[in-house]
Amino acid sequence: MKKSIGWVFCGLLAALMIVAEVRAAKGSVGTVAPPWSLPSIDGKTLNLSDFKGKVVVLDFWATWCPPCRAEIPSFIALQKELGDQGLAVVGIALDDEGVKAVKPFAKKNGINYPLVIGTQATSDAYGGIDAIPTTFIIDRDGKIVGKHMGLTSKEAFLKELTPLLKSAAK
Repeated sequence: MKKSIGWVFCGLLAALMIVAEVRAAKGSVGTVAPPWSLPSIDGKTLNLSDFKGKVVVLDFWATWCPPCRAEIPSFIALQKELGDQGLAVVGIALDDEGVKAVKPFAKKNGINYPLVIGTQATSDAYGGIDAIPTTFIIDRDGKIVGKHMGLTSKEAFLKELTPLLKSAAK
């Protein structure tokens, strides 16, 4: 009886390890960014594929999150300064109230980049968003080349984005 309990325990442990590895692989640096199709705060549907050939800063955030709000001026500046070089900042809002909370917040704060309303499925596709802000850097080929959890400075983003923007647009 003890042997069979041991085997059951080993089997459960192995299954949990496999689930953890699969979850960690999703949204990992070096993998292709998972596609998404989400409603924007303007009532349109945006897709990751809409930004094909651009370097994308994909930020999972919420209006109630102080570090998320602290990053927004950097994203506004990056979009303004680097948008014509092929940068697209996109915010995926994880607010429970959706458009009702995000649209007035965007207007009040002068957000100049697209905002979409995220879903649990989108968060899961990117490996599960355990903390916000979580920001992914996606190169022109659609591959995740950077991931930042927590507040990240504009300078850190610039250091990472500059070489990617210099690569030829496809």
